[in-house]
Amino acid sequence: MNKGEVYTVRTANLDEQSISSKKAALMWEAVDWAKVEEFVNKIQTRIAKAMVKGNTKLVRELQRMLTHSYYAKLWAVKKVTGTKGKRTAGVDNEKWDTPGKKYLGAMKLKHEGYKAKPLKRVYITKSNGKKRPLGIPTMTDRAMQALEALALDPIIESISDKRSFGFRKGRSCQDAMEQLFRRLAPGNSAEWVLEGDIKSCFDEISHNWLLEHTPMDKRILKEFLKAGYVHNKELFPTEQGTPQGGIISPILANHTLNGIDNLMQDNFKEKWVMGERHSISIKPKINPVRYADDFVITARTKEIAEEAKELVRKHIAERGLKLSEEKTIITHISDGFDFLGFNFRKYNGKMLVKPSKKSQQKVKEKIRDVIKNNKTATQDNLIRMLNPIISGWSNYYRTTVAKETFGKIHNMTFLLLWKWARRRHPCKGRRWIKNRYWKTIGNNQWIFMNTETLLRMSDKKIIRHIQLKLDMNPYIDTDYFHKRRYRLLVSRKLGITLPDTNKTKDQTGKNRADDCLHEA
Repeated sequence: MNKGEVYTVRTANLDEQSISSKKAALMWEAVDWAKVEEFVNKIQTRIAKAMVKGNTKLVRELQRMLTHSYYAKLWAVKKVTGTKGKRTAGVDNEKWDTPGKKYLGAMKLKHEGYKAKPLKRVYITKSNGKKRPLGIPTMTDRAMQALEALALDPIIESISDKRSFGFRKGRSCQDAMEQLFRRLAPGNSAEWVLEGDIKSCFDEISHNWLLEHTPMDKRILKEFLKAGYVHNKELFPTEQGTPQGGIISPILANHTLNGIDNLMQDNFKEKWVMGERHSISIKPKINPVRYADDFVITARTKEIAEEAKELVRKHIAERGLKLSEEKTIITHISDGFDFLGFNFRKYNGKMLVKPSKKSQQKVKEKIRDVIKNNKTATQDNLIRMLNPIISGWSNYYRTTVAKETFGKIHNMTFLLLWKWARRRHPCKGRRWIKNRYWKTIGNNQWIFMNTETLLRMSDKKIIRHIQLKLDMNPYIDTDYFHKRRYRLLVSRKLGITLPDTNKTKDQTGKNRADDCLHEA
């Protein structure tokens, strides 16, 4: 974009005006982002409340209001230009890397005559060595998807399964882990587990099902789905699936997989059998937990788990999906299973959640590779490379039984660093090397530090994860999620758990329906 170049754009009042790139940059810098965010959040809350009430007419009106609003367009552009993906262009090689381009891009977002461009197809290597296709939309299409997602997500969030945790606002892998632990920890809990994985979920979703069941502008959705992709300068059509890399794709995938909770609840009921003196209750102990396209369903017997597997198979077949036979297995809890990098297993009746062996091996290899590939790096630079790995991995697993694992990884790191230091100074003695690279702080004489200090995984304190209340909606129960986010932050930084100050529904005397009966 040349300095001072003139463009024709649509402004807030939808009147076409000419605006220079310099003026566009000034207008972007002058945006009151607090006001923009407040407006978007307010409309999203109204959409969620209207959806809970079942007022679909109001939902559609609010959707249109949000997706056509000036503030929402600015917010959508801010979202897509505030991530690492902003450095990757689509098939048009256009990047919005200046304030002027961002503002002009926001003003170009309009539904009338919108036509999505093909995706740029690239392939990334998965952990098992297979290639995963990734579709990169143009900046305009990314912003358009983000704009539609602002109005679609509150709707899907309000109708989603309670035990679905992937790609949802205010939910995490740790919430899924905690939910599974609480279902499997009691002595009389389910003993069998169905580990499920959906084969090529994003690539196989039926377009017809999405177009029929997704509550958004069908023409715009069709443009997203049927855009096609370009690979090796050749255009290919897309007949099914949602692009991995599209902003709206996780929302569409979650929407497609919703319904497993109700499916299990409707087909597995508590049964009563006459005993010698009184009736005996037999519960199927079915508890589904899903994170994106991976799910776990607990069951009282192996036969019930098999039945649940067939129900899920039929449920997703209607949506064009299939179960991955190699990854969908039924396991006894005493043998244990891996889910989201956690290992769940009962040892003599006691439920323990630990980091999986596969995850441990990965982080060890990552630490080993960093130290091995930086033999000539300065001590401070090496510490800067290692600290994010140590901090990220230990924070992810600090809510599990991981103290022993943390100690083993710390010892391995120490031995690798000692070897790294000895190699740098082959003519120096051990005491000299120790004093050169390791310092004494308090009672600890082995702190690897210079101006930077290496984090010690063995010092990470184990804390219990704060359980999520499953019936809370992040677009309606904003106070609850703000307080919970603060409690999680304090827990992660200080290693302490603050008391829960959020009143339960039993204490307030309210329920979800009553809470949303006021004006949406």
